Amino acid sequence: MTYCLGIKVASGLVAIADTRLTSGTEVSTNRKISVHQLEHHSLFIMTSGLRSVRDKAITYFREVIAEKDQSFNKLYKAVNAFGEQVRRVAQEDKAQLTASGLNFNLNAIVGGQLEDDDEHKLFLLYPEGNWVEVDQGSPFKIIGNSGYGKPLLFRNLTYESSLQDALKIGFLAFDATRVSANDVDYPLDILIYEKDSFHLNQHRLEKDDMDAVSKQWSALLTNSVKKLPDDWMAPIFSKIQH
Repeated sequence: MTYCLGIKVASGLVAIADTRLTSGTEVSTNRKISVHQLEHHSLFIMTSGLRSVRDKAITYFREVIAEKDQSFNKLYKAVNAFGEQVRRVAQEDKAQLTASGLNFNLNAIVGGQLEDDDEHKLFLLYPEGNWVEVDQGSPFKIIGNSGYGKPLLFRNLTYESSLQDALKIGFLAFDATRVSANDVDYPLDILIYEKDSFHLNQHRLEKDDMDAVSKQWSALLTNSVKKLPDDWMAPIFSKIQH
């Protein structure tokens, strides 16, 4: 499984991706963010799904970028081009995968800003090659193991959150997923994009880097639970006969 989170706030983009790959009993590490960056031309792609499908689609897209990069002046055009490569891989491999009992399950989060975009953009692309754009009403998308981190994101993240707060909340959502699922883990790739900067800043976090933060968050949660009022439980426990 995979955990990839894309966040769009007013001041920029945050992308977070784990690196764990699980195949049967084998566990390995591999980067799940692809970055393409030129002057006034910055985009990234995060993917979940079968690695063979992902690698093939990314390879095809890199060829398209090399040949037609100048025609992509807005990010949605690049997203359309990547969607075409996903459909191409589906035509080539989907029948064989289905016959083997495997699903064609490539999902992608594409973000960045190209020279004619009025602002930074974030898209969720489906296995069929179609997409939706992330807007202010719901400023994040998760692909892969998505259930555990959503409550924290819904409760704390807004479009007006700073990039620092977005990263902090995004990490805590990853941490909630990591402790709940054994197929999501460090190292963690981080990407920050500041609005109109046309520069993608990349960083990798290891478990040791964040262990103290994770433990502090766990302690804060425990203390918060203890501080919650108990009076609402009185009618329930009053019915218990000793």
